[in-house]
Amino acid sequence: MKLTWTVTPLALREPLRISRSVMAGRDAVQLTVAHEGLRGHGEAVTSVYHRLDVERITSLLRRLRPALEELPGPEAALAAVPGPVAEAPGVLAAVDAALHDLVGKRRGLPVHALFGHGWSDTATAFTVGIGQDSVPVLDRGFRLIKIKLGGGDDVARVREIRRAAPGARLLLDPNGAWTADEAVRILDRVAPLGIEAVEQPVAPGAPDALAWVAARSAIPVIADEDARTLEDVRNLPGAVHGVNVKLAECGGLTAARRIVGFARDHSLQVMLGCQVASSLGIAPAVHLAHSARWVDLDGHLLLAEDPWTGIGGHDGVLRLSGEPGLGVRPA
Repeated sequence: MKLTWTVTPLALREPLRISRSVMAGRDAVQLTVAHEGLRGHGEAVTSVYHRLDVERITSLLRRLRPALEELPGPEAALAAVPGPVAEAPGVLAAVDAALHDLVGKRRGLPVHALFGHGWSDTATAFTVGIGQDSVPVLDRGFRLIKIKLGGGDDVARVREIRRAAPGARLLLDPNGAWTADEAVRILDRVAPLGIEAVEQPVAPGAPDALAWVAARSAIPVIADEDARTLEDVRNLPGAVHGVNVKLAECGGLTAARRIVGFARDHSLQVMLGCQVASSLGIAPAVHLAHSARWVDLDGHLLLAEDPWTGIGGHDGVLRLSGEPGLGVRPA
């Protein structure tokens, strides 16, 4: 096998503001694993929050390349991806995606079929940043909206969007901006507005506070930053109502499927989330959409220009191409 990569800038249509930052763009390291005339693709995106820049991503790939290229094929690599990228889940997820893409192409199957699942078109949420207008989102057909909070009068913000979207399904995400007491007060006030769930209402690293809020909230509480790995999730049954599974944070499809299986076995609802990325970066999670109650895979829809295509979503519905592997191709 041969590993190569290129770096592509990803600019957003408009800056996305959340409680801890504002983002206007990021870089994507798009990698290719070639073997016996076929190529599998994956993507790792830069992230200040996760301390991933282009230099660190490419350095890890350079360290990985000799060991990966010695393996006999993608199936062997999936069984044990060599060590260097394990320290950066976003890079591990990109390699894992490329290997699944390659295995699917070798077998002539979409990735979801490798897992024994079929496909049906799936609605995705669209993220409305702090201060952004929700009306254009509704005009495009989205009926599941995630509202970023933590930027001021959050109750008024939720009420404003509910008035503009009386029939939409709403999710809340303050990115850990509230104290536990604030969370309970705010959630109590917006619960009559028909909110489906709230992600990570309090800062990560305090699972007892998260559980305290969940026990007092009429709105289901979903762990996000506190549910990055299987070991994290093992501590959450009985503490929260569900977990947000992000491939770039847990290490890819292989790790995500373990988390989903554990969550289902322990009565935890599953949300599928993502980072801002191209269709290539979002596609692996789309192949797990059958496993989630809430699908929040809109990272490619926030871009000014997506360099890849094949998963749809622009009208609120994700549609796979049906092609082998991840089913994406350069736009």
